[in-house]
Amino acid sequence: MFGIFGGLGPMEIAIILLIVLLLFGAKRIPEVARGLGKGIREFKSATSEISRELTVEDRPQAYRPPPQQNTQSYTPPSQGQEPSQTANPSEPTK
Repeated sequence: MFGIFGGLGPMEIAIILLIVLLLFGAKRIPEVARGLGKGIREFKSATSEISRELTVEDRPQAYRPPPQQNTQSYTPPSQGQEPSQTANPSEPTK
């Protein structure tokens, strides 16, 4: 139920909150929580920025094989023509 807090039960969490209330006071708790939230937000943005930089720098450049020398010239038939027209190019078109 309390996976984030490990093995802490509801009574232990209530005691910790009571101690925090006594140490900081009711007026300072929102300020402390705000500061903690800002710190966590900055930490997350810094770690995501660093991981983004590392993935861009570590990514190897794409392998492109050298262009092959094509000894035969092959021209594919156009899509709109019938196969009989492409089979014998010396015949006049209809």
